[in-house]
Amino acid sequence: MKTEVVIGLGCDRHAALETLQEGVRRGLELCGVERTLVSCVATIDAKRDEVAILELAACHGWPLRFFSAVELAQVPVPNPSEVVRRYMGTPAVSEAAALLAAGSGGTLVLEKMKYLGSDGKHVTVSIVLGRETE
Repeated sequence: MKTEVVIGLGCDRHAALETLQEGVRRGLELCGVERTLVSCVATIDAKRDEVAILELAACHGWPLRFFSAVELAQVPVPNPSEVVRRYMGTPAVSEAAALLAAGSGGTLVLEKMKYLGSDGKHVTVSIVLGRETE
């Protein structure tokens, strides 16, 4: 049995792949979770064309899940942001996306962690432990 791990991501437009990779690496390390346990990455559908997110998922073979701002806005999260609401139409992206992708019973083990990359772009990473799988 292994526990499903879902990564929720948010990022500035045109963030570098290296910025996302480092943010995710740090987030997983903080939780003591191995990269091999990640079952999917989730984000807002407005990031469907964000190259670094697509490349990150492809590099690791992680499925991507996209949610609308309306879906994300319905998820209660510990760290809502008015800035995110103003730009994305939802008070949370990474936390809400990870919780939605994990489904009922998921536990948020990494609240929205912000990372500023060397490219000057921000990434937010949230991690949810979900159900156990065979």
